Parts: sequence; structure tokens; C-alpha cells
Amino acid sequence: MTTTTAGNVSRSGDPAQAGPADSPFVRACRRLPVPHTPVWFMRQAGRSLPEYRDLRAGVAMLESCRRPELVREITLQPVRRHGVDAAILFSDIVVPVAAAGVDLEIVPGTGPVVAEPVRDAADVSRIRPIGPDDLSFVDEAVRLLVADLGDTPLIGFAGAPFTLASYLVEGGPSRNHVKTKALMYGAPEVWHALCDRLAEITGEFLRVQVDAGASAVQLFDSWAGALSEADYRRFVLPHSARVLAGLADAGVPRIHFGVGTAELLGAMGEAGADVVGVDWRTPLDAATVRIGPDKAVQGNLDPCVLFAPWSVIETEVRRILAEGESTPGHVFNLGHGVLPETDPDVLTRVVALVHEASAR
Repeated sequence: MTTTTAGNVSRSGDPAQAGPADSPFVRACRRLPVPHTPVWFMRQAGRSLPEYRDLRAGVAMLESCRRPELVREITLQPVRRHGVDAAILFSDIVVPVAAAGVDLEIVPGTGPVVAEPVRDAADVSRIRPIGPDDLSFVDEAVRLLVADLGDTPLIGFAGAPFTLASYLVEGGPSRNHVKTKALMYGAPEVWHALCDRLAEITGEFLRVQVDAGASAVQLFDSWAGALSEADYRRFVLPHSARVLAGLADAGVPRIHFGVGTAELLGAMGEAGADVVGVDWRTPLDAATVRIGPDKAVQGNLDPCVLFAPWSVIETEVRRILAEGESTPGHVFNLGHGVLPETDPDVLTRVVALVHEASAR
């Protein structure tokens, strides 16, 4: 390995790649040497930013996701403000299922609400496949962003089949996922048919983003932590693996993240991602033991720590960076999304601290 005058590390004899593919974020995802630990935040574009609230005033969530120029500006806001090492496409996990004909709306303060929940095979059959034409607004938004971001990579975004299925079966957010589990256990053939269709839709949604220029993708399985490992392996893992395998030829890092997944980390690592996101409950060095040495990790500051005094925040950031040093590759992030009440200036300070404290 050699270092160029520009500071990029390249394989001996080969010129260093330029652009997002050689960014600290992508290099960390690939477990390559980096000049500093890269950092971005889940939900970095959103309600914590006053400029976001101003821009979104009077525009419904789904509508905002379908306006390429609006998506472009919202996605760029945290990059400008915080100096993060990656942007993530502003979207919502239900955008592709809405494109597939599911009647739903995102209700402020509640989340996605489905008009006719999925309960049987006939309901599954009404969810149609999607193609690039159904997602032309996504393609346009990504191309606009890639042109604006330059060397900063853009992360593509999608919800995993289990989390999408839970919304569709429950009819909205759920604490205990009773109807979801009842369908899984009572009608496994319907469950797998539903998840097969959702894996196909999710794969198409991510492929459109990658083809338009996204440098990485993240598959969010927000509710997977509601399952035992046995149930995860039986009812979820095959479908997430299908989505991730469908992007194996895309040449971009694949990140897989869930909440409350400490006991599932090993199984999630088997799903085929290059990076496994870890929530705040599991130390990164312990997570690596569970995931295996062939995956990078992402995480995992508790979002609530950002409300503590700066001395506490700094201590916790440094602790996570130290734990990350023992992992094959580390992307600094929160253990879940930025909370709406978070002070944006604190996020900016965290980015600067991560860069300074981890400088190689």
C-alpha cells in the first residue's frame, strides 16, 4: 500500500481512485485504511433541522419524497451544516410499497397507516411488482444529488421485508407485532409470499438508486429486534438475504441495520451485508465477535446522549471510537436515528470531534 500526495491510500502500483469510491466512508465499509473514522447520522436529514422544517411546511411526507428537487435540498442540508462523510437519500421506507399500489399515508405523529391491511393470500396478490418507471422520481433525485455531492458519497435507502411486512399486516406501527406474528406462525405460506414480493420491490427500489449513482445502500430492519433468533432465521433472514444478494453485482457496500438486535447480530451478518449496523445496547467490540471479522460495523452512540452535557458526550464518543478500533472497519453513527429535539449544533460538534480524535 502507498500513500499519494493527495493523502489517498492506494494499492501499490495503482493510481488512487478519486471520488466517492475512495472516500473515507466507502473505504471504511470495505475495511480499508482511512484518514479518519467516517461519520454520518441516521435521520440526519429531518426534523432536528430548522431549515428542514421550513422547507417541509405544508408538504405531506409522501409528497415530499416524490419531489426530486425537494429531496435534493433536504438530503444536502445536513451535509452542508454538519460536514458529515456521507449523505443518505431523504425518503421513507413505505415509498416503494406505495409505488406498488398499496393505499397508505404517513400520518404526522403516528407513521405509516395502511388503508387495507394484508391478512391473506388475496391481499398479497394485490401488491404488484414495480419497475424503474414507477420510481422515476427516485432516479431523478439521486442523479441530482450525485452531481451536487462531488466526492461525498450518497447512501441509498430502503426498508427490509420484515419491517415493511409488519406495517402492512398491522395496518400501522405496532408495539407487540401481534398480527404480524400471528400471520407468520398461522399462515407461513402467506407470510413468505408477502415477504417474497416485498423483497422483490425493495430490491428494485435499491437498484434504481444504485444505477443512478448511489455509492452504498442501507437496508433498515427497524422491527427485527421483536423476534427470537430462531424466528428471525426462519421467517426473515431468507428475504433480507435475497435483497442483499440481488445487489452483490452492484459494486457498492451494503449496510444492514436493526434495532434491539443484539441476539440477532450473528444471523444478520449472515444475510450478506458488508457492514452491520449496531444499536447502542451492544459495544462494538462485542458486536464484532458476534458478527465475525469479515464485516465492518456501524454505530453506535445512544441518541439520548446528545442531550447530556458536552463533557459526557465527548467521553461517550471517545469510548465508541476506542471500541471501534478493535473492529475490522468502523463507520461512526448513532445507535438509532437523530431525535427531533436534538440540537443541530451538537451534531456538528460530534462530527468535528470524531474527525479530530480519530485522525490517523
